[in-house]
Amino acid sequence: MFDLPLNMQGTDFQKRVWRQLTKIPFGQTWSYGQLAKCIDNPNGSRAVGLANGRNPIAVIVPCHRVIGADGSLTGFGGGIPRKQWLLAHEGMPSSGTLALVG
Repeated sequence: MFDLPLNMQGTDFQKRVWRQLTKIPFGQTWSYGQLAKCIDNPNGSRAVGLANGRNPIAVIVPCHRVIGADGSLTGFGGGIPRKQWLLAHEGMPSSGTLALVG
């Protein structure tokens, strides 16, 4: 985790999602649904995905740690190969699907 002051610009909802992203531990993945539940919006996985996609500082606020409920490596602004590389760098398997933690 980076220890930087962040002043990210976005909607209140986006900021809630981005704050929660910073709480996903290094080397772990959460699903969009898990992230939605953590921000008290259990039916908001699609909205979480949209907010995740608008993350302006994707490596510092680790949106690459969010994956599909089935373990698939879905959506990433930098492309799936880069998402795979970032997760492999954190010690996650480099396959196209991962096991969820939590």
